[in-house]
Amino acid sequence: MKELKCPKCGNVFTVDESDYVALLSQVKNAEFDAELQRRIHELEENQRARQQAEQARKTAEQQAAQAQMQLQLQSLQSQIQQAEQQKQLAVAQVRQQATEAYMKKEQELAQAKAQWDAERKAAQEQIAYYKELKTRLSTKMVGETLEIHCSTQFNQLLRPLMPYAYFEKDNEVVEGTKGDFVFRDKSEDGVEYISIMFEMKNENDETATKHKNEDFLAKLDADRRKKGCEYAVLVSMLEPESELYNGGIVDMSHRFEKMYVIRPQFFIPLITLLCQTSKKSLDAKRELALVKAQQVDVTNFEDKLMTFKDAFGRNVRLANERFSDAIDEIDKTIAHLQKVRENLVKSGDNLNLADKKLQEVTIKRLTAGNPTMKAKFDEARGNDPEE
Repeated sequence: MKELKCPKCGNVFTVDESDYVALLSQVKNAEFDAELQRRIHELEENQRARQQAEQARKTAEQQAAQAQMQLQLQSLQSQIQQAEQQKQLAVAQVRQQATEAYMKKEQELAQAKAQWDAERKAAQEQIAYYKELKTRLSTKMVGETLEIHCSTQFNQLLRPLMPYAYFEKDNEVVEGTKGDFVFRDKSEDGVEYISIMFEMKNENDETATKHKNEDFLAKLDADRRKKGCEYAVLVSMLEPESELYNGGIVDMSHRFEKMYVIRPQFFIPLITLLCQTSKKSLDAKRELALVKAQQVDVTNFEDKLMTFKDAFGRNVRLANERFSDAIDEIDKTIAHLQKVRENLVKSGDNLNLADKKLQEVTIKRLTAGNPTMKAKFDEARGNDPEE
């Protein structure tokens, strides 16, 4: 594709290779014909100059004849020779000038023709190269070339003017399909006011089965809805002979909501037009976004409340389970301590009984029936054995 600028109105329009070659051929042929007519005119002017020189010669001869008649102080022969020399000199000068002018024009014409032939040959070679290259391209590669073109146009012309815009390849597959590009833009305060799903379709000239634009509208509308985009745009090089699609932006809203079909040259103008239209409803979208945010806040609060209730209930259940386990453990501990207490009480009773028995033990009882031990104790105390 070639971009041309009208020298009168300044509009930029795009033509394909065949139209470009036709225009180039018309311009070259027109320039060549104009140059040829100019050279012919110059040759005619040179011819008139030679005729004028001849007339000047004749005039000079007449003047010489008159001079010959008028001169009285010079001889008639001297006057004739002088006039003849002047005549020959004038004729030689005129012939020399005419010859040099003719040779110069011939040389310029030959150079112009050689340059035109060289440019024509180069243009034909370039056209043949691109035709061969396009023939070798697969349908997918042709489509990717159109995608690259649109992406380059956006980054060069709109990216500096839309710092918050998003324009990227659609890589998210939803229900088995995806579009080509998604465009979104938002205001400085972060409110999205426009979104467009793009589909780019090109087709190799050598493809046997030619597609139509309508073949892709239903899928594009479905992709727009799946990705939550407001508009859908098909950038298409299909049906190149269609006056409908070649005439400008085609509104397909009667078939699918907010859908357009355009040629690549209307890619930037359509985005600009839709953005300007959508910005008029930016205040309403701000209010809508605020309402949605409030609804989201309520929903989030309810979700958090339910999450808290679920978590609290779970904690209560766990606490009850652990509390029951703790009660069981305490009961087991109490039963164990009760047994220990009973054992300690019994041990105390035994100790009291032992102490009582100990208190009842006396030397007299210990030595009863044992005179030897009794005598020893008595001796140790210094007691009278009688005592």
